[in-house]
Amino acid sequence: MTAATAPSDVGGVPHPPPAGLSGAPAAPPEADVVALVSTCQAGAVSEPGGTELSATLRRIERAAGALATASVSRMDETLPWFRELPADQRSWVMLVAQAGVRSLVQWLHGGGGTTDSTQEVSDEVFATAPQALARSITLQQTVALIKVTIDVVEEQVSHLAAKGEEQQLREAVLRFSREIAFAAARVYARAAESRGSWDARLQALLVDALLRGDSPDVLASRAAALGWADAPPVSVAVGRSPGGEVAAVLHTVYRQARRIGVEVIGGVHGDRLVIVLGGAADPVAATEKLLPAFGDGPVVVGPGVPSLDEATESARAALAGFRAAPAWPTAPRPVAAADLLPERALAGDAEARRRLRHDVYATLVRAGGELLETLDAFFAAGGTLESAARSLFVHPNTVRYRLRRIAEVTGFSPLAARDAFALQVALTVGRLDPVFPAVTTVPTQTMTPAVRKTSQTGDDRR
Repeated sequence: MTAATAPSDVGGVPHPPPAGLSGAPAAPPEADVVALVSTCQAGAVSEPGGTELSATLRRIERAAGALATASVSRMDETLPWFRELPADQRSWVMLVAQAGVRSLVQWLHGGGGTTDSTQEVSDEVFATAPQALARSITLQQTVALIKVTIDVVEEQVSHLAAKGEEQQLREAVLRFSREIAFAAARVYARAAESRGSWDARLQALLVDALLRGDSPDVLASRAAALGWADAPPVSVAVGRSPGGEVAAVLHTVYRQARRIGVEVIGGVHGDRLVIVLGGAADPVAATEKLLPAFGDGPVVVGPGVPSLDEATESARAALAGFRAAPAWPTAPRPVAAADLLPERALAGDAEARRRLRHDVYATLVRAGGELLETLDAFFAAGGTLESAARSLFVHPNTVRYRLRRIAEVTGFSPLAARDAFALQVALTVGRLDPVFPAVTTVPTQTMTPAVRKTSQTGDDRR
């Protein structure tokens, strides 16, 4: 793009952009930097009205509007994403460009960076635009604007500078562009810090709403503000916080989550670290890869649910499991909340008691009296198959078959110590209830594969 000749009046310059719209290219070699500093300190740009750049400054002031227009025009020609910006954002870019030209003149009048007001002058360029612009245009896109702007400035220096001042203006623009680059970095840094602090507070509120069991509308609105994609399944993991700054703890969580490709929302509540995972096909396996973010002690993972709206169920199960986990010292880490059903029931978790009563005890009752009778005899005999067979007056193979049948319908094998404990607690809970309720099917998302198998078997028999 070639500029029209304007040796004495630059009011009609078609392309020159403001150096203040954006930042600068790489710094010049050391020798050039020394020459630039020497030139500026010698008074070439420090005294308004009597300096060597006085005529050039007047030209730049008269050409401010044309410079901004030319800069934005070049952006529109060379940057496809810039053409797609809404009209209001494009107008804000134009205002920033005009502010950049004014700041360049002010900067040159003030000594060309030799005074303490350099940062203040460069920051004024971006003070013109609203903070929303920094969120609409990324730092990478700002760098692209910088490159386009500097290219156009270099093309138009000969038209903006008075005779013999071309080199001085070019060096001054490069130096000012460096200050603008620093100003842009400060703008984005402040925006990132503000956004980060707001996101941290919003995530803490969202996690708190999950733990309190707030309405799905509250969860959905806060999740939408955070940009949560709600990729299923969604589950909640609870463990002990490692301590220290909350921001540092959550940074570890997010870094690990990015590595494994899952969505997370985290929060520290007291001494507990609560993490909401989305898009992890196996939440327990995903949580295992996030263990470096947790402190010592058990880490419990709630069941997967279809969306964040239903994540309160997962959070309740995970919290109940976390409270009951000390009763199982050898539990794996992490452990599924469903694997802690007996401990949760003994700790007073109503949901765990319901699961054991409906999905285990009631299933055995429906399956036939011989299974429940055989299980009682097996436990009474101390887990000895032959003794149980003698007390039932049946062949040991019959007892062996019934025990296999119990494992099929409940998902718990009486021959495994851990499963036998769960079955004993289920029998106790089922018999303590004064009323034997009708068996209902628990939603698939809140059940382990073994318990789902139990419910399906019971439905088939019914």
